Amino acid sequence: MITKSYRSPLGMITLAADARGLTGLWFEGQAHYGATLDGEGVPNGLGSASAVLDYTWAWLDTFFAGRAPAYTPPLHLIGTPFQLEVWSVLQSVPRGSTVTYGWVSDEICRRRLAAGDERSTSPRAVGGAVGRNPVSIIVPCHRVVGANGALTGYAGGLDRKKWLLDVEKRFCNDAGARL
Repeated sequence: MITKSYRSPLGMITLAADARGLTGLWFEGQAHYGATLDGEGVPNGLGSASAVLDYTWAWLDTFFAGRAPAYTPPLHLIGTPFQLEVWSVLQSVPRGSTVTYGWVSDEICRRRLAAGDERSTSPRAVGGAVGRNPVSIIVPCHRVVGANGALTGYAGGLDRKKWLLDVEKRFCNDAGARL
């Protein structure tokens, strides 16, 4: 696993990748910073990991320039099966939109039921998994809000969450562009 630092309008970001994809994108000093750095990263293939970081760097340049990235960098999300379910749902939330923790919980239940699995989950459990998302911005945990629409819980800080939501809404409204 290799890392690289990126200077963003919201502060320094640390990127981490292995041969399979991006394993981390954290704002400096955020909660759970670097949580997957000692994880199960795929060894070897440093050239591949370096290419993933370069690809992610270009994605961030495009995003912070206010343009819609045309791709998602390859991801290698490391977490529990439940966390991976939550992070998959987050990736389906459209740019410029927000959803509640309850909606994410309901969506997980819908997906499970479609696969014949009747297990339920709770918004509180979803909140725990959202808070441990290792790939901020690209896996858009900032798009999850409280039941009443209030900005709540963002590991990178509520000021960054508000900034990201405002930028996405502004650019989604400009000339039909979808960030």
